[in-house]
Amino acid sequence: MASSSLKKPHAVCVPFPSQGHMNPVLSLAKVLHSRGFHITFVLSDYNYRRLLLSRDSIRELRDFRFVAMYDGLPFSDANTTQNVPDLCESTMKTCLGPFQRLLADLNEERHTPPVSCIVADGAMSFTLDAALELDIPEILFWTTSACAFLAYLNFQQLVDRGIVPLKDAAALTNGYLDTEVDWIPGLRQGIRLKDLPSFLRVTDIKDKMFNYILHETYRASMATAIVLNTFEALEASVLEALRQILPSVHAIGPLSLLSRRLISNDSQLASINTSLWKENTACVPWLNGKRDRSVVYVNFGSVTLESKLLGVE
Repeated sequence: MASSSLKKPHAVCVPFPSQGHMNPVLSLAKVLHSRGFHITFVLSDYNYRRLLLSRDSIRELRDFRFVAMYDGLPFSDANTTQNVPDLCESTMKTCLGPFQRLLADLNEERHTPPVSCIVADGAMSFTLDAALELDIPEILFWTTSACAFLAYLNFQQLVDRGIVPLKDAAALTNGYLDTEVDWIPGLRQGIRLKDLPSFLRVTDIKDKMFNYILHETYRASMATAIVLNTFEALEASVLEALRQILPSVHAIGPLSLLSRRLISNDSQLASINTSLWKENTACVPWLNGKRDRSVVYVNFGSVTLESKLLGVE
């Protein structure tokens, strides 16, 4: 590698290991690459194997590459989304050591610039400890809306005020979730419990996902900066409220549009993707036979699997 390439800033990008997090972090990584960054994109070893299965080979560049890291869960060759609560707990408790070793290996490579910053999913806060150890900046990228992130930051307040955990399962249907939440600055008037992220709907204070969110949001203030996939005009009041409690909050979205615009002339970079599912084009002939604007597209996300699809003419 030329000496000029060794002088590039080197960002290590770490998404939470599920499709809905990998895609926006990849968009951000492409934006950084278009601005002159060397990119190392970290996948869990499980998702690295799935990515290989979904295509003939993993597309990467000399200065934009993928590496695998142990996710702490037992080995599996299944081709499906892992159990999310188990994955959250595992990344929180077991991934720091493997990540530190990965960073050490990257810094020992002769033909790779030294790691200069970490850009991690907000749900992968173990990376903050590694950044602190290396004395490098870390950007946390929360892939939720600013509104949802602000709500997550106030989950501890729900506990302190005795609102959560719910007394029993009846609270899900007896109108309790209509309770107004009027004490979170930045959220509009009339917000109710049922309008907040559904992870709060627990009857057990030890619920894995609830505690995971408490843990990850508590550590957010350790980051050098927080970036969100939103824009000022959409969530101005929420962003202002976040800036009162966290350092350096930035709205950088919508990333999908930004990345496409910045890399429109770079076909190699544009061809890099992290889709864990093999592309199925069987529906294209069917779609081509339909009138314009006659088909409704419904997306259930990458976690949902349909065993049978029903078409309505």
